[in-house]
Amino acid sequence: MSWTDDRIATLKQLWNGGHSASIIAVKLGDTTRNAVIGKVHRLGLEGRATTSRRCRPARPRSPSSAQTRSRKGRSPSRSLKLRASRPFRTAPPRRLPVLPELEPAPELPVTVQTLTALTCNWPIGDPKTLDFHFCGRGKPLLKAYCAHHAAIACA
Repeated sequence: MSWTDDRIATLKQLWNGGHSASIIAVKLGDTTRNAVIGKVHRLGLEGRATTSRRCRPARPRSPSSAQTRSRKGRSPSRSLKLRASRPFRTAPPRRLPVLPELEPAPELPVTVQTLTALTCNWPIGDPKTLDFHFCGRGKPLLKAYCAHHAAIACA
C-alpha cells in the first residue's frame, strides 16, 4: 500500500471530519488502523480528544485531619487497628478419620503378579525389599483400595 496524494487528501478529510482511525482504514481499503495513525502523526494532523470516555467532574474535597498530619505522625490504618482489636482465631484441629475395621489379611502375600480387580492395591513395606507386598483384602470393583486404606488415602 502506498500513500498517494488522493489517499492522503481522503485521510485528511476523514480525520478532520472526526472519523476514527479504524473507519478511515476501512474506507481507504488495503490499510490498517495503525498505518492510518502513523500517517496522521507523520503529517502532523491535530489530535482529537477522545469522546468514548465519560468525564466526571472532580469532587471537591475538604482536607481531613488525617491528610493534614505529617507522614511520620500518621496512626496505623483502620484495618490494622481492627485486626489488632480482634482475638486471633486458629482453625479447629483436624479430626482424624474413623478408620473402618480391617478384614483378615490374605494367607499368602499379594504381589504384583497376583493382584486382581477385586484386591486392594495398598502397598505394604519397602518396594526394594523381598517382603514387599500389597494389602490384598477385598475392595469394590471400581476402587483402588479397601475401605480402610481408602479412608487413609483421603485423610
